[in-house]
Amino acid sequence: MKLDLFRSLWGHADQRALACSQARASGFAGIEARLPQTAAERRELGALLAGEGLDYIAILFTGGTVLPDQALTPAEHLRDLERQLDASAELAPRFVNVLAGNDRWSTHQQLDFFGQAQEIARRGGHLCSFETHRARCLATPWVTLEVARQLPELLFTTDISHWVVGCERLLDDPADDLDDFISRVHHIQARVGYDQGPQVPHPAAPEYARELAFHQRFWAAVWRAQQERGYPVTTLTPEFGPDGYTFRLPFTGIPIADLWELNRWMADTQRDQFQRFLHDR
Repeated sequence: MKLDLFRSLWGHADQRALACSQARASGFAGIEARLPQTAAERRELGALLAGEGLDYIAILFTGGTVLPDQALTPAEHLRDLERQLDASAELAPRFVNVLAGNDRWSTHQQLDFFGQAQEIARRGGHLCSFETHRARCLATPWVTLEVARQLPELLFTTDISHWVVGCERLLDDPADDLDDFISRVHHIQARVGYDQGPQVPHPAAPEYARELAFHQRFWAAVWRAQQERGYPVTTLTPEFGPDGYTFRLPFTGIPIADLWELNRWMADTQRDQFQRFLHDR
């Protein structure tokens, strides 16, 4: 199995050309970024990716951006999903990462929504991976496990940092059996969270060594499951970001760390961890 790293454009939307050239120079296989909403913007991104020889993972949100519109129904989210999937085809992404639905929906509503979403993706010939994210469906591990058990074809993007802060603990108790979810993870977003937040100040800091070790054990479990399923390639996107995630100094608002440096450190660290994983297997 081979590891393909993708660079997130989160926090770099106004520097796409520089971000893409840095990604190529640093050995990334491609870019993971929000689907541009206009045809002109999609053409521009497509030309940039082609010029750098980079693959693309499309990110789309149903029913709004990060926080969904609370008034929208599951049916409206499904129509939005279909519209955006059709638009994503213009960029021929490796796959589409979907932040779907609303955390207020019941388990029954989520199951019905994901069943219909699968059918929309199948009809359109799209490979979709649904992300674990606060405020959205799959916001908690316990609902997600039920979805995974009842919809065995559904694929997931894991960003377990959201579950760590949402559950207010590392999910390393013997009772925290996430195997039914792990066995269906398609893509990893690698950010280290802690019990009071979705992003530690820096993953190399010794005071967060326990958190880093937990996340790395979890990602290695995903790799083992993918290897057993015959994955020739696994994908991982280091995803430290802005928007209240990066710590800032009081009064000045100066960020205490550089996003690219954080994500480059995570990329290099996970390259090394992946090689150790292969050697130990």
